[in-house]
Amino acid sequence: MKTYDWIVVGGGITGAALAYELAKTGFSVLLLEQNQVPDNATRYSYGGLAYWSGNTPISRQLCEDAIARYQILPQELDADIEFRELDLLLTIPTGDDPELAAKSYANCLIPPRLLAITEACELEPLLNRDAMSNDKSLCAYAGALTVKHGHIHPGKTTQAYIQAFLRIGGEMQIAQVVEVLTNGVKTTTETFISANVVICAGGLSRQLLKAAGIPIKLYFTHTEIIETPPVDLRLNTLIMPANIQRFVLETQSTQIDELWDEPGNEPAPPILDAGAIQFQDGSLRLGQISRTITDPHAKINAQASEQWLRSSISNILPKLADLPGTWYHSLVAFTPTRLPVIGEIPGFAGVHTFSGFSNPLVLIPPLAQRFAKFVSSQEDEIIKQLLSTRLD
Repeated sequence: MKTYDWIVVGGGITGAALAYELAKTGFSVLLLEQNQVPDNATRYSYGGLAYWSGNTPISRQLCEDAIARYQILPQELDADIEFRELDLLLTIPTGDDPELAAKSYANCLIPPRLLAITEACELEPLLNRDAMSNDKSLCAYAGALTVKHGHIHPGKTTQAYIQAFLRIGGEMQIAQVVEVLTNGVKTTTETFISANVVICAGGLSRQLLKAAGIPIKLYFTHTEIIETPPVDLRLNTLIMPANIQRFVLETQSTQIDELWDEPGNEPAPPILDAGAIQFQDGSLRLGQISRTITDPHAKINAQASEQWLRSSISNILPKLADLPGTWYHSLVAFTPTRLPVIGEIPGFAGVHTFSGFSNPLVLIPPLAQRFAKFVSSQEDEIIKQLLSTRLD
């Protein structure tokens, strides 16, 4: 039986990027993904690159690394990942102070600029002009912030990483991992042996590690969007709320870790951060609802969720709210600190994690590169600070 240096569990953007970087560094790598057709958080992502948003020394450095990485990534991977730059509009609801909203982003690597309502509507003609009215009795929004924002096609980027990984000698299998072993993994069909296993299974990571008796403070939300087919309407910007509720939800829901070991709990009420993005083929993704239901296989009322999504979008972008589309659901991993869980798990030699990214499409490419070099014995201060021992 072949023995690998590394087995990477999970074929989303996290696992694909890390598998590629490990193989490029010279390791023998097996990438395992359970679905032939992608059905993960990457598949339903907005594709946004918030490389402007770093607000700590580590995150600022990684944002700068990401900008440089994406400039050369299409050529390195020999693929069109639809990398571009567009305007982000962060909507500020009425009742919120626009100046305070702007101040909350002041420490970012590139702070967003505050727009008057009329300026926001000029930048995005599809905005609800009534909701953005200067008549405060009608106004649903007090204004908006804007900043240049990167964007990729997440599915194409993941496939580009995988194809580049295979070209340099990496191996990939479609198989569901059911058990993490001390020297590899067991799938539904066979056992694979390796010196190291790294879990990049997103929202399923906690369940997989817990089944192996490995405790970890890694959590997940059930995230829901609507995806439309290509349409003639043109959305010029990426729309998101300035005050993102998801981060509050993540903090509130992780106060009692034990709740996450019992399926059926919902530690915090669901939230909706209304937003939209249009891809280069004209399709749109509208979202997003986040729920902290502790069962990763929980059934969601798709009809009620879709109605909630469409109602919220209609307040901002009414011309998009009734477009034909399909509701989708996925799991998104997160940590209470908004920092990823990276590195070998204390007490479990050879078992690593690489998950829980709050700004994944920005952080993953540079961190995957740094991690691969770190495990090949090159010093890296950022990786050392992010080692999973900080959540021990």
